[in-house]
Amino acid sequence: MKSPLREFWDGFAANRGALVALIVFCTLVLAALAAPWLAPHDPIEQYRAHMLTPPVWMDGGSARFLLGTDELGRDILSRLLHGGRASLGLAAAAVLLSLIPGVLLGLLAAFYGRSAGPLIMRTMDILLALPGLLLAICVITILGPGLANTALAIAIGALPGFVRLTRASALAELPKDYVTASRVAGAGTLRQMFVNVLPNCMAPLIVNASLGFSTALLAAAGLGFLGLGVQAPTPEWGSMLSSARDYIQRAGWVVTLPGLTILVAVLAVNLMGDGLRDALDPKLKKLQ
Repeated sequence: MKSPLREFWDGFAANRGALVALIVFCTLVLAALAAPWLAPHDPIEQYRAHMLTPPVWMDGGSARFLLGTDELGRDILSRLLHGGRASLGLAAAAVLLSLIPGVLLGLLAAFYGRSAGPLIMRTMDILLALPGLLLAICVITILGPGLANTALAIAIGALPGFVRLTRASALAELPKDYVTASRVAGAGTLRQMFVNVLPNCMAPLIVNASLGFSTALLAAAGLGFLGLGVQAPTPEWGSMLSSARDYIQRAGWVVTLPGLTILVAVLAVNLMGDGLRDALDPKLKKLQ
């Protein structure tokens, strides 16, 4: 009989697209973590004699700058590597900042449906009524731009989704026999929440968190493009797009390379989310 971990991996690996996406995403993460050692240049150092140098495969390119330089003469490869640390780290922080409180509030809303539940859910309805990017802009306007504030702003916009999903999953588990038996045996509310119910709600939460990562990555890039995210001179993929938009016709690589990096990262995370759904959803397992 297969172990649960082996069964999960077989279900995930059956989706070839998800497997390739996992390899691509792990490569991006490792490259970002190893950026201080992999980057050929300092990401904020300006080589004034080499401004807007094209990539090495284009006419006028130089092996010294494999992906070319930007409008200030900074090495694009080095900035992409270091920018991955900010972009991916910001998205991961935003998901954690929304996932943990979202799970707690969702469980409270499910277990205390007559007292805390209505207040929690009406608050989430108010947050859902506001567009996510607009809400993030409002939060950053109040708190000020920066890495931590950007992660918090994105997390607030993603919070209602986790709360509603956790509440719905918990409500589906509460009427089941194992919960009733545990209650009769004298299990307290906290034990019911975190030992009995929460583990059975994790599959949809994991899938939602993976897809939320790509949403957070796009939101971080959007805020960076608007100048409200990570501030210069710290490299970040969205802010790289913003600073290069005036050179899209003269030096298309300055815009194309950060844009492609965001595209590849988001696509990889979305395909991984599909693989996680296939591996964790028991209904899909029965169809295979």
